[in-house]
Amino acid sequence: MDNALNDNAALKADPMPHGKPARKRKWDHEGRWGLLMASPYLLHFIIFVAGPLAASLYFSFSDYDMLNPPEWSGLDNFRRMAEDSMFWRSLWNTLYFAVLFVPLQTFLALVLAVALNQRLKGLKWFRMAHFIPVISSWTVILYVADAVFNPRFGLANTLLAKLGLEGQGWLQDPKLAIPLLVFIAVWKGIGYIMVIYLAGLQSVPGDLYEAAEIDGAGALRKFRYITVPLISPTTFLVVIMSTISTFQAFEQIYVLTGRGDISSAGGPNNSSLVMMLYLYREGFTFMRMGYASAIAWVLFMILFLLTLIQLRAQKKWVHYD
Repeated sequence: MDNALNDNAALKADPMPHGKPARKRKWDHEGRWGLLMASPYLLHFIIFVAGPLAASLYFSFSDYDMLNPPEWSGLDNFRRMAEDSMFWRSLWNTLYFAVLFVPLQTFLALVLAVALNQRLKGLKWFRMAHFIPVISSWTVILYVADAVFNPRFGLANTLLAKLGLEGQGWLQDPKLAIPLLVFIAVWKGIGYIMVIYLAGLQSVPGDLYEAAEIDGAGALRKFRYITVPLISPTTFLVVIMSTISTFQAFEQIYVLTGRGDISSAGGPNNSSLVMMLYLYREGFTFMRMGYASAIAWVLFMILFLLTLIQLRAQKKWVHYD
């Protein structure tokens, strides 16, 4: 009886006298190997993502010119931003670009995807033709745009002259700069969005279209009541991606308006100066990296708030069933 009591007491004191259970030992072994396999990505994330993010957050509260050590300045950069008319100009231009770009690209890509989703001969070539601008560099797009919209010898003004209309300055006109940049950006990127929509259209059951045809529905009614609701998750993804890309627009404006010269990019008269271009100019041209970091974090907060608004709004128009 005493021996049994002693054994029970020993088990309570050490419920696993023979070491860790097999499941826990296996987890420790697999966990170490998992961390080892993931370590290259973790190191990359810490060094090239988390580290620069933390540094830029510190710089946004500092006076830093990349030549001297940063000096803590508190909220001075953000106070200066509130009084900086050029910052508000770049924010307005960015919002103007987004309001034109996102709906136009989304609608045209959807219509194009629906047209190219039909079972017709030669559609593969048409799809490839629409995707060629996507894989072309902005330098190539510059030469194409210059051949069409050059005020002196461009094709657009030549056609206007034949119609008896006055030629336009196009990118040299402050009123036409952003609309034309939007048009070129849509032409270049619409093929990528079209492919995303084509993938979404493949998931729409064909039985629904057949049932709608039996009920006498035409092409427009099928598009409105079947296609649009069932690909609304794809549309939501496209809107999110397009919104983020517009607020990150830099290369196309730098190439098309500056032609490699950052001092003239964003013209004419800063009519196409967007936030990313202004951020780059402040940080790498005028060496005000602290102020540029503050602009970057304000840009991040704007995108974060817009994404939250879109996530809340999706409940009203996105159908996942």
